[in-house]
Amino acid sequence: MDYKMLHTCLRVMDLDKSLKFYKEALGFKETGRKDFPEYEFTLVFLTDSTGNYEIELTYNYNPDKPYEIGNGFAHIAVSVADLEASRERHKDMGYKVTELMGLPGSKPKYYFVTDPDGYDVEVIRA
Repeated sequence: MDYKMLHTCLRVMDLDKSLKFYKEALGFKETGRKDFPEYEFTLVFLTDSTGNYEIELTYNYNPDKPYEIGNGFAHIAVSVADLEASRERHKDMGYKVTELMGLPGSKPKYYFVTDPDGYDVEVIRA
């Protein structure tokens, strides 16, 4: 059997803020939206420039409190050619950004930026 990754679902508190992050900070494009007002939630699908993988943002109307990001979840990852410029851009946009990092014994080749709901996105040099 041959499996392929389709999407990752992230539950979000403020759909507009999350869409702004994934569209403006990471350059994702919206590929679909499904509203379910009778069940009080909306699904929005976004993809990168390859179109091979999607992020599904799930917005439950009027959530009581922020979601807890489980201690087993770590992050999602994207790649970019100009890592330093990307990091500066995310800092300028006001997002929480780490220093450039590398695995022990290697040069820095990634950093993390945090989305509006606290999900970490690893940005790796392409």
